[in-house]
Amino acid sequence: MASKNNKKKTKNSSYKTMANLADKYICYEESVQCVESEIDFVDTTFLKLRKRLAKTLREDFCGTMNTSCEWVNRRKTNTAICVDLDEAVLQWGKDNKITKLSDEQKKRIVIFNDNVIKIATEPVDIVLAMNFSYWLLKERKLTIDYFKRVYKALTDDGIFFLDAYGGYEAFQELKEKTKNSHCTYIWDQHKYSPVTGIAKNYIHFKFKDGSRMMKAFTYEWRVWTLPELTDMLSEAGFRATVYWEQADEEGEGNGVFIPDAEGEADAGWIAYLVGEK
Repeated sequence: MASKNNKKKTKNSSYKTMANLADKYICYEESVQCVESEIDFVDTTFLKLRKRLAKTLREDFCGTMNTSCEWVNRRKTNTAICVDLDEAVLQWGKDNKITKLSDEQKKRIVIFNDNVIKIATEPVDIVLAMNFSYWLLKERKLTIDYFKRVYKALTDDGIFFLDAYGGYEAFQELKEKTKNSHCTYIWDQHKYSPVTGIAKNYIHFKFKDGSRMMKAFTYEWRVWTLPELTDMLSEAGFRATVYWEQADEEGEGNGVFIPDAEGEADAGWIAYLVGEK
């Protein structure tokens, strides 16, 4: 009997679920990012506003550097600076993203394991702060200080690109599930304080075999409103414009963003903010 139990235990201990085998960063990129459309928007908007192609870009809170890799892949004149405090995610990006670039492309990316509040870099045409990453700063003064640092980091005609989400669902405690080819992405708005404006959110992944990767990512940040953000950008010296997503015939977002001074009272929306120097 003891031998049989031991065999059973050994068999179970060697069993690997899809969650155990999955890479959380790959799941994240598949579920959350579309760097091609993001760079399309950034590139075309800069060209429209400045009547020239941008060449230099700094990606703050860059994570896996996925967006910067897309940027240097667009044109041989494009260069990128990547900044993030998380050494582990930067290493993952080096191992899984940078290694896929050509030797020539690698020379056009510079990586800094540093704080976006403190770092000083050469002036660039574009600074990005995407995926609501700058909301981690939480405090108004700290956010304005960061915006001022970005202002100084831009060329004379540089542009700061950010994103934001909102709608009345943004202030609720809820879960949203989205099925992808490899997993189901679960956005968990776990806790929200209406007094402080601070939310605690998780990303979970569920796989086809029923296994789950719980709390793959945790975010505790300030849920800023668009008037607050445009006011802070203005205080930092920017001329801020909100680019609102348009809808298809069924009322769903179609990925097209245009300037809009009013927006719509949707339950949930995503917008870009464009800060012109």
